[in-house]
Amino acid sequence: MASPRILVIGDEPVAVRAVNDCLTRNSLHAETVELDRALARVCSDPIPPDLLMLALGDGYGGLGTLQRLRQVHPDLKIVLLCQTGRHRQVIAAVRMLGQDYLTFPFRDSELLDLINKRVGTSQKPETAEMGTVEEVGGEHFFLSASVLMNKVRLQAELLANMDVPVLIVGESGTGKEVIAQLIHKLSGRTKRPFLKINCAALAGDPLERELFGYERRASPDAPSTKAGKFELCDKGTILLDEITEMPPKLQAKLLHVLQEKQFFRAGGETVVEVDVRVLATSSVDIQEAIAQRSFRKDLYYRLNGFSVVLPPLRERREEIPGLLRHFMHRIAAQSFRVALPFSPRLMNACLHYSWPGNLRELQNFVVRYLVMADESMAVGELVEGQHKLSSVNSLTEISVPSASGSEETRSEARGPDLKCVLRTLKDEAEVQLITNVLAETDWNRKKAAKLLHISYRGLLYKIRQHAITPPPASGAKMAGDRVGFRPTFARAAAAASHNLNDNTGPDHSKSSR
Repeated sequence: MASPRILVIGDEPVAVRAVNDCLTRNSLHAETVELDRALARVCSDPIPPDLLMLALGDGYGGLGTLQRLRQVHPDLKIVLLCQTGRHRQVIAAVRMLGQDYLTFPFRDSELLDLINKRVGTSQKPETAEMGTVEEVGGEHFFLSASVLMNKVRLQAELLANMDVPVLIVGESGTGKEVIAQLIHKLSGRTKRPFLKINCAALAGDPLERELFGYERRASPDAPSTKAGKFELCDKGTILLDEITEMPPKLQAKLLHVLQEKQFFRAGGETVVEVDVRVLATSSVDIQEAIAQRSFRKDLYYRLNGFSVVLPPLRERREEIPGLLRHFMHRIAAQSFRVALPFSPRLMNACLHYSWPGNLRELQNFVVRYLVMADESMAVGELVEGQHKLSSVNSLTEISVPSASGSEETRSEARGPDLKCVLRTLKDEAEVQLITNVLAETDWNRKKAAKLLHISYRGLLYKIRQHAITPPPASGAKMAGDRVGFRPTFARAAAAASHNLNDNTGPDHSKSSR
């Protein structure tokens, strides 16, 4: 392979000299250009360099040059060289760059590996298609085989050593917990605990005790003190999954912990000081939650030291082959089975499916394919699933006639999207179920909550959310008659409570099932 054409620019002489020395020792050549002449040099060359290495110094001149180079050559391969600790410049450059960076001082092997990654051809086709798989702990792994996920990987590496709160957002199943574990693994806290708590799985008081612990004085038989997740995570990292489901009272307490690094246990009077890295995830629109006043704006700004946005799988389809094969080999090894191949026909069906459930749906598909070992069935499942998704989407794109009858206006007036339709149907089902159970219990909300298998506070939240009001007093109620439970309806309500518990708001409790 011919030696790549490398151009080194920047306002950091130490880094420029280190790059040139490394390349010289390894029989590679690079042209060095001063920062203020870099743009003219690149624009004057009809053939852009194979790789441009930008050494970022103290000032922001390199960022301006980087932005202009991106405008002139959007596809130019760029590697950022920076000194550890210059966080602001690094973050700004990575947001524009979205590729690779290297901190100096660096080893020759690190620089050569990076050059080979960007312009080398030593990878086998199958390896390149598989991408880079990185184990992050437990059953989780991170795969990067696309520009979008390479940028996410770079952001995680930068944020690992900055020790600021990070908000990780994306659709359900995109791998938000994986990114959180990757940040912890790459940070200086990697040898300390990493704990996760699902804010949507517990109601207000149980969630507070789980996070901050408690002190008991009333019962001599019970332990006087129990440490919460924050104490157990001291010097480590805590992941607050689905942070928007946290009740407002706890949001205020969390804000205080982020600001002061101390808190009181539930029922306690002793100040507990902790040093915990806080990561949070959300699969809903936080701005919408703020507008609805279910999430504090000041907590959002405190958590949002930096946001990592995970793209859905349909926006990074080039990773699907690698994910399929990795899941297949891993699951087959765990179940002592022989891994099945993905034929061109099956792979093509996978690439054309939109995967609304993202990585979680893809993994479940691999499990079914491995169990059934029927390629035709697997292809048929994907084709039928995509057809159903297309049909639902077309049904929701309802043209609304305008007053003028203009065809252009009608085409622009669209009905709700799939998520809105499903949310509306779910809300209607919840309202109907709760109303029926309240009627059966003569509006005894504690009995209704028990019958619905949710917490009392969760039921109160749902009543307020849907503005459910009791009917006017009937003659039977005036006479003191109570409507008795019907066993058949009780069984139906108990079965339906599973779906209700999927989203009972900030105060529901799945532990009460």
